Amino acid sequence: MAIKTNERPGTRAVLRHSRMSATKAREVLDLIRGMDYVSAAEALEYTERAAGPVIAKLLHSAAANAEHNEGLDATELYVATCYADEGETLKRWRPRARGRATRIRKRSCHITIILARMPEDKLARRRARVAADLADRRARRVAGTRRRQAQDEATPTAPTTEVEELDTTDAALLEEAPESEVTTSEDAAPEAATEESATAQTQEADAAVEEAEPVTGAEVAAGSDAGESDADDSGEPQSEEGEV
Repeated sequence: MAIKTNERPGTRAVLRHSRMSATKAREVLDLIRGMDYVSAAEALEYTERAAGPVIAKLLHSAAANAEHNEGLDATELYVATCYADEGETLKRWRPRARGRATRIRKRSCHITIILARMPEDKLARRRARVAADLADRRARRVAGTRRRQAQDEATPTAPTTEVEELDTTDAALLEEAPESEVTTSEDAAPEAATEESATAQTQEADAAVEEAEPVTGAEVAAGSDAGESDADDSGEPQSEEGEV
């Protein structure tokens, strides 16, 4: 005797009196029937039907029931069965031409989703596939890292010059200082040479003065008399002490 749809084992979640027709809900339920929980959630996330978000919430509710009540892992569940039953229909009237009226049927439905644990053989194949995918990703990541290291080792490094080794602090000071205070090594070289030549000339003049003969007292007196006579000849007025 076959098991009835509503009597299948598993964890279920039921949504009653949903304000949509059972036909529209069944079109979405047919997409996820028999799929695992993760794939069904992805399919419902990208469906364009209005019933997609409603059924997605119901699917997550069933998975939460399985984790909390049964202690099962959500990744090991699959949609064992799902169906939509017709609910009550609200009857309304719409006025039409010539005094007539037509009936409006506002339908509802009851949606049921049952999640069950996958068989052991499917779980073994799934785990092997997941492990293989993880190993492949890790191998690709390690290969990419080694390839980048090999490229870095093969690439020659250009020699650094003195200009490139300029300290960042010195560069910041040069940018902050005014243009009048900034002097380069080429501008400072001529100034240093000029200062050295002037110092050498001064030293030579001092040495020449020291080597010259000392001046005698008679020459000093003669020089003073000559200066006085020149002053008399120039017609400058003499002091009162000279007249006396």
